[in-house]
Amino acid sequence: MKNELLMKKSEYLIQKIFSLQGSESFENIALDIFHFQYSKNRIYSQYVDYLGLKPQEINSIESIPFLPIEFFKTHEIILDELKAEIVFLSSSTTGLFPSRHLVADCRLYKQSFLSAFEFFIGNPQDYCFLALLPSYLERQGSSLIYMINELMTVSNHPDNGYYLNQYDEIIAKINKLKQNNQKYILFGVTYALLDFAKYFNSELGQGIVIETGGMKGKRKELIKQEVYDLFKAGFKVNNIYSEYGMTELLSQAYSIDKNIFKTPPWMRVLIRDVYDPLSYAPIGITGGINVIDLANIYSCSFIETKDLGKMNQNGHFEVLGRFDNSDVRGCNLLVN
Repeated sequence: MKNELLMKKSEYLIQKIFSLQGSESFENIALDIFHFQYSKNRIYSQYVDYLGLKPQEINSIESIPFLPIEFFKTHEIILDELKAEIVFLSSSTTGLFPSRHLVADCRLYKQSFLSAFEFFIGNPQDYCFLALLPSYLERQGSSLIYMINELMTVSNHPDNGYYLNQYDEIIAKINKLKQNNQKYILFGVTYALLDFAKYFNSELGQGIVIETGGMKGKRKELIKQEVYDLFKAGFKVNNIYSEYGMTELLSQAYSIDKNIFKTPPWMRVLIRDVYDPLSYAPIGITGGINVIDLANIYSCSFIETKDLGKMNQNGHFEVLGRFDNSDVRGCNLLVN
C-alpha cells in the first residue's frame, strides 16, 4: 500500500514536470519534490538534517540543500521503497570508485532525454545517428550509450551505427548520407572527435556534431575555444553542439555553440559560491554548478556537482572546468 501511494504521488508530480510553464511553476514543483524526497529518501533526509536545516523552512529554490555528488559513490540514492530497474555507472580512472545511479523507472529517463532532444534539436526520426564513443563502448553501465541506443531505435535509420576508430567507414557513411541529402548527427566523445576531425578535414553537409565529454586522460586538456576551432576547421562547420549530462542525472542541457548551455524546462542550474556551498555566486562570477533535475524524482533532484561554471544574464550557463582533485569525468569538462 505504501508503494502504491508513493507511485501515485510521483506520477502526479511527473505529469506536472513535463508540462511546466514558467519559472514560478518550476519553483513550486521543485519545492514539492524537495519535500517528497525528504520524506521518502532516507540518505537525503539524513543529509538535510545533518546540515541543521528544517524542511518546513525551505520555501525557495535557493534554500533547498543540494546533495554532494560524491554520495552516489558511497550510498544507494533511491527512494526507500523502490528497487532499481537499471544501474548506471560513471566512467572513472583506475583505482577510483564509479558513481552508481539506481534508476527505478527507465521510462522516465527515456521521456526526459527524448523530450530534451526534441526541444533543442528536433525529432530523432529525422536523423541518422553515427556514434563515435570508444571509451563508453569499452565499459558497462553507460547512461549515454543507453540514450544513444534509444535515439537510434526511435530514428530507425538503416545507417545508424557505433564506431571505435574506423574512420574510413565513417567517411564512407557520411558521403552516402550527404548524397542522399539525409540529415545526420555525429555524436562523440571529445578526444575521439578531435582525432576524426583531423583525419576527415572535409564538409559535413547536413550533419551536426554533438560532443559529449572531455579527454578522459587520452589527450592533453585544451580550452574550449581551442577545441571548437579544431572542430570547425576539420568539419568545415560554423557551429558545434555540446551535451552536458552525467550519470547521476536523468536530464541534459545543450549548447549550440560557444559553450553556452541551455536547460530544458524541467532542469535548472544554479552557481554556488566556491567558498560557501550554501550561498550563490553573482551573475558572471565563477562558482560550483548545482543542478536541479526534476525528472530525477525517484533518486535526488538536487545535485551539487564538482563542475565549475558561471551564469549569464539570460539564465544560461558556461562549463569552465572542475574543482581541483575531483575525478576526471566525461561531461564537457575541459578547462576554460
